[in-house]
Amino acid sequence: MQTGFIQAAGHNLEYQLIPAHQLNRPTLVFLHEGLGSVAMWRDFPAKVAAATGCRTLVYSRYGYGQSDVLTESFSVRYMHDEALIALPELLDCLQIDKPVLVGHSDGGSIALIHAGGAGREVAGLILMAPHVFVEDLSIASIAQAKVTFETTDLAQKLGKYHSDSAKTFWGWNDIWLHPDFRAWNIEEVLPQVTCPVLALQGEDDEYGTPAQADAIRRQAAGEVEVLMLADCRHSPHKDQPQATLAAMAGFIERIS
Repeated sequence: MQTGFIQAAGHNLEYQLIPAHQLNRPTLVFLHEGLGSVAMWRDFPAKVAAATGCRTLVYSRYGYGQSDVLTESFSVRYMHDEALIALPELLDCLQIDKPVLVGHSDGGSIALIHAGGAGREVAGLILMAPHVFVEDLSIASIAQAKVTFETTDLAQKLGKYHSDSAKTFWGWNDIWLHPDFRAWNIEEVLPQVTCPVLALQGEDDEYGTPAQADAIRRQAAGEVEVLMLADCRHSPHKDQPQATLAAMAGFIERIS
């Protein structure tokens, strides 16, 4: 496995690259959640790589993990900036063409924006609990996360995964709770998403309702498979790892 740092959109980003062990397979690119990082994925990307034979890239976005620490506030379009500026630069630097984007939460939204708006070929999307618009449930849970961060040892726990957990947390929390963010909506990109899509969501997702996956199924131009997982909250790869891995492996086999 190759590890290191790479420059994209003016920032040093940590990454891991697992080599392929099967021919003619797409490269998987893992896009983490709003408080995620390379380390936060734990061994899940390696398990997917082993199950599929795919070359696999995992990286931490600017402001996350061991990548450059956030020095300014996120804008309402921070996911667009990642999808349309930073991610294309990163893929070009690592010579990755036509990837399968594997996005969790914010990462799923970034994957959709990239596939629908970057003008680049994408082999497929695997989306875990993606957001396409803001719901009352999302805001309520993010507001509760703020209280938890202020009153518990959450900052210390996040410190295992981020070089500056406070800046990481507030960068994410502040923008989602900003009044201007309530109107954030990426449904306009969905008709331009022409690649196959696998969308996974927990039935007990505390950050989004099934309306998110339904919107993708109704509006994306490509074939969309939606899998709702019982006994699962916002992180299918943690709450239902075997079912999630099996669904991902089957999807990759079908599109390869």
